[in-house]
Amino acid sequence: MLALSNLFMFTPMQDPATLTKEKLLDLVEQQAGVLTTQQTELANNKKQLLVNADTIRQLEAKIAAQAKAYDKLWRERFAAKSERYIADPDQLRIDFGDTDESSDAADGLQDAVEEADLIPAHKRRKAKKKNHGLPAHFPRETEVIDVEESAKTCDTHGEKQLLPESMWDVREKLIAIPASYTVLVRKYKKYACSGRPECGIASPERPTGIVEGDKYDTSVAAQIISHKFAYHLPLYRLQDMFGGSGWTPSRSTMLNILIGCHFIIEPLLAYFRQTLLDDAIVACDDTGVTLLYPKVPPDFDLNDPKQKRIAEVYAKALEEKKPSINAKMWAYRGANVKLNVFDFTVSRHRDGPDLFFENYSGTILGDCWHGFGAIAAESDGAILRAACNSHARRKFEDAGDYPADRRKWMQWFQDVFDVETEAKDVPDEQCTALRHAKAKPVWELMRAELDSIDDRTEQVVLPKSDLRKALNYLRNHWTELTRYLDDPKLAIDNNECEQLMKQVAVGRKNWLFCGSLAGGERNAGFFTLTSSAHRNDLDVWAYVNDVLKRMLAGETDYEPMLPWNWAAEHPESIRTFRQDERRQRELRKKEKRAARRANKARQDKLKNR
Repeated sequence: MLALSNLFMFTPMQDPATLTKEKLLDLVEQQAGVLTTQQTELANNKKQLLVNADTIRQLEAKIAAQAKAYDKLWRERFAAKSERYIADPDQLRIDFGDTDESSDAADGLQDAVEEADLIPAHKRRKAKKKNHGLPAHFPRETEVIDVEESAKTCDTHGEKQLLPESMWDVREKLIAIPASYTVLVRKYKKYACSGRPECGIASPERPTGIVEGDKYDTSVAAQIISHKFAYHLPLYRLQDMFGGSGWTPSRSTMLNILIGCHFIIEPLLAYFRQTLLDDAIVACDDTGVTLLYPKVPPDFDLNDPKQKRIAEVYAKALEEKKPSINAKMWAYRGANVKLNVFDFTVSRHRDGPDLFFENYSGTILGDCWHGFGAIAAESDGAILRAACNSHARRKFEDAGDYPADRRKWMQWFQDVFDVETEAKDVPDEQCTALRHAKAKPVWELMRAELDSIDDRTEQVVLPKSDLRKALNYLRNHWTELTRYLDDPKLAIDNNECEQLMKQVAVGRKNWLFCGSLAGGERNAGFFTLTSSAHRNDLDVWAYVNDVLKRMLAGETDYEPMLPWNWAAEHPESIRTFRQDERRQRELRKKEKRAARRANKARQDKLKNR
């Protein structure tokens, strides 16, 4: 109960003894109203404090999310692109300080490491002898360099004797000469009856050319195709390259040559596509390409699903007044058939892959795009889906909010990928057995963790966290991600197909955009030709040149023109140095992974002591 003196804290000082009972009651009522008002204001202030605290928490969460997004973007832009995983990047950065106790601890740790033989002695790799000699098939020009006349005479013994040529020092120097061009002048003889024009004129038949007039040989066309699509040079740079040799073609001339070449190889590209679809496993991926579209669109056949989709995309772009369209370049890579087939569409709508896999029966390896699921569902079981485990692994790599969980899942993925290194060069039966013996138990651990992680009461995984997204991704696509375990021909990931996108991306940085729909389709055709040649380690120019010659000659047997068959007929055009590099790279990768597994086994052995 309030003291009587407190009732008058907001009123002029009066002697309560002089007040009547009625005035005292009035004063008490007034002070009760003031107190109620203050209590209401206090309650409102408390509510505002709670609102402010909640706003602060939201802003802090937003700042943390932005910092996380910034860090992710920074790593994507500037950090190393390798997917190599190190369980603890700070594992070698042990700071013991500079005290006597820390020094003793460091010495003790060093002794323990030496006793446990954790770090094997470093073995220096013997340097391989490299053959720096220049190719023997190059023509040689010999230049004999003599000493000055004064050096031929000795002050003591007189004239010096010339040593045999076998004792001379020989040094070879490579000289580059810009590409040279020769004009072949063809003269066609004509025969006629004297004074008898009705008999006509007999003359040799003119061969079919790439462009009208047969002005440019297939060797010129092959050079344009290989430099633009294998070495990613735009036409205006090709002008400069040709100009250095004395011939400066216009860009329209080179474009006409490309248009003619694509028309010539269209039957071969269709054969490549059908050959690829005979493979039991086809990998697929896509990337964006800028497409300039006409502001007055042409007439489309709306009964054709592909043309109907193009009309819809064009109409939408015109309505939104877009300057260009984000089209897609698709790559289809055979697992057993060594072909890379490209396709061009105006969007990522499933009409492109849907038409490509229209009559296909087998397995599609790719990311977990919903379009592949719809294609498989409509195939009545003819098509199976297999998902890329590198995509799933990257989801967990981004789950930095739960470092312990991230470390555990990343280690599991590292273990299953290590098994693939061992299974890569063994027969199919051994591959399946190895996967079941070593990889399947790891997947069973993942499944058990996936089923029990929602039951834990500590470190609860929040619904919007990156770890939750990774877990949902794994749970939703479990069947597709583990399908490779029972198929020895099926890869664990889609990395080899994804790497084909680099060919498009490097070219895209140079030629920037496709000027028309037909241009995009031509690009896809030429990428098919050059990328397949590159995959089979062929000299791209030699392969394209020979293919164009055969197609112009009317050859319709396309089997010998498949890259691996062509390589067997032209062993001189195989880039053996690429094969050697690939073997050495795989050997180094195996050695590193084997060393890491051995080191991990030693560490586990030390922990169990």
